[in-house]
Parts: sequence; structure tokens; C-alpha cells
Amino acid sequence: MSDDNAIISIRNLDKTYASGFTALKNINLDIRRGELFALLGPNGAGKTTLIGSVCGIVTPSGGRIHANGYDVVRDYRAARSLIGLVPQELATDGFESVWATVSFSRGLFGKPPNPAYIEQLLRDLSLWDKRHARIMELSGGMKRRVLIAKALSHEPEILFLDEPTAGVDVDLRRGMWEMVHGLRKRGVTIILTTHYIEEAEDMADRIGVINRGELVLVEDKHTLMAKLGKKQLTVYLQDPLNGLPAALARDGLEVSNDGYALTWTYDLHREHNDIAGLMRDLQAQGIHFRDLHTQQSSLEEIFVELVKERS
Repeated sequence: MSDDNAIISIRNLDKTYASGFTALKNINLDIRRGELFALLGPNGAGKTTLIGSVCGIVTPSGGRIHANGYDVVRDYRAARSLIGLVPQELATDGFESVWATVSFSRGLFGKPPNPAYIEQLLRDLSLWDKRHARIMELSGGMKRRVLIAKALSHEPEILFLDEPTAGVDVDLRRGMWEMVHGLRKRGVTIILTTHYIEEAEDMADRIGVINRGELVLVEDKHTLMAKLGKKQLTVYLQDPLNGLPAALARDGLEVSNDGYALTWTYDLHREHNDIAGLMRDLQAQGIHFRDLHTQQSSLEEIFVELVKERS
């Protein structure tokens, strides 16, 4: 069933290469207009193939993809004009200047010249001082900025960021995310793949996990963390325990090797996690504690567990 607010709609998408390798298996996915969707998965999971299929770079073996109602195969030019892509690789026209490269990219999509827009784009990406430099003269980080500028040159409604901050410096990463926040405010739909899972945790509205060509799940970020996350309570004791008294026995409760800590791992979505009861039982047993610490599982831990379970 399709989402009425979907700007990208993918149905029964398959991709098998001539070698016989199946990169995508029956992918069904709706990307909502204006959201930031994070696509996570290990290397070789199918992330780049999926993005390439939507952008018209990869020809699917089966299924259909629509971008804002346009079939990406039948209506390629109309669909592609809506999409900006920042690819992983740094292949750029080495002998062209930054200004010429970005301006030419805008023209490729049939957009009329707009020097004021290109200037603002280069300023936003800290490229204005390099506008006359040839691409081949730039550092890797600057080349990455040029790729972003090219992707945004035709003012797309949909932006794909395929591992955009891999191997770039902290300043560029921070600047990029400020720019992404600005694009979202303007209503641009953003699809992000990343190895920096904290980026997805900070920014995404929804998370999709892909593994071995299959979409494992698609979930609202907060719902995913509530459903699959775990919380851990550690009680630091004044005196060591030789073992766990029967009166304290609970699923997930363990004594540390040195006996000075009790650690209780429990599901966040379980209705009754009786921490107060544990505290009462400790008191009843004459066990005194000096400190408490709680820790919630991160999105990265959830992701690792999901992939492990389905491998």
C-alpha cells in the first residue's frame, strides 16, 4: 500500500547483474516528501545499487520506481531533473574550474543560468575563494564540496547523499549538516547513507536497514529505538557479593567478576521494569550501594544486532 505523501515510491524492485549476483531483492519502499530518510547497511548490502536505481544510473531487473509521480525509466529526464546525487567517488572534471563545473551541471538539467544562486551555493559550501581553481588542484575535502555543489546546482527536490562524509574533515562534516538542515527547512527530501550511525541517530526521521539486498525494516527512528533498544542499570555496591542471592534473581541481572556491581539489562518496551522492587530487595538483603548508572542502547548497537540476527 503506497503512502499518499510519498515523493519516491519503489515497488517490487529487483536487480541481478550479468554475473548472476543479486544486489536487490523485492524492495518496497516509500520515501515521504520533506523527510530525512537514513538507509543503513554493511558494505555490499545494496545501498548504492538502490540509490543508483532511483537515479537512473542502474537499470533494474524488475519492479517500478516513481519520483514525484514520474516513472524513472519511462520518464527519465523529468524524474532525474528532480534529483540531486552526491556519490561516494570523487570523480570530477579535473581541468575545469569550480565555477564552470557547477554552472555546467546546472545547464545539464535544462535550468537557465543563475549566477547569483551559484555564488550563494559556493559561499555556503566555503568554495567561493576556490571558484577559479581547477578541480585537480583541490584537496579531497574540497572535491567533496564540489560534488555537493554539483548535486544542488539545479535546485533539486530530492537529494541523495551516498556516504557524503566518508573521509572528510570534522569542519566539512559540521558545515554539511548545517546545510542539510537548511535544505530540509526549504522542503527538500533527503536520503542519506552513512557509516557514521550517530549522524542518522541525530538527524533522521526514519531509518531503513538493508542487508544482502533485502530491506530488513523501515521504522520511525524513535519507534525503532523504543521497540528494539535495551536499557542497562548498573548498581555499584559498597561491599562485594560472592554470588547472586535467590531473592534478587531476575532475567538479565548479573554480578560482575569482582562482585562490586550488579548489572540489569532489560527491554525498554516491557511494561513493567520493577527497578523500585530491585532496590527494595537489595535493602531487605542488607546490600548497600554507593552509586547507580543507567545506559540506553544506541542506534549503532540496534543496527549491529539487526544485521546479526538476519545474517
